[in-house]
Amino acid sequence: MFLKQSRYANTPTISTTDSSGRPVQALKLRILPNTVGAVSIVDSGMQLDVMSKRQYKDGSRFWHIADTNTELEANGLVQIAGELIRIPGS
Repeated sequence: MFLKQSRYANTPTISTTDSSGRPVQALKLRILPNTVGAVSIVDSGMQLDVMSKRQYKDGSRFWHIADTNTELEANGLVQIAGELIRIPGS
């Protein structure tokens, strides 16, 4: 269902119902590991995939940075210049 590089790869699914009572499959809540990382200051125009390519040699691993900062919407991390974010080691 997800690419093997996705943060949701290998995440179990659960059966539940939506607000109208219809059965649906949903991803089980992921518990984020407590991860530390080097502090980085967001510069104007930064992109997580470029940061990920530089750090991990794989631009699709940007979600590691998002998880370390407990950010669901990864690109929200680089919206405001001057913000501090953590970049985990490889």
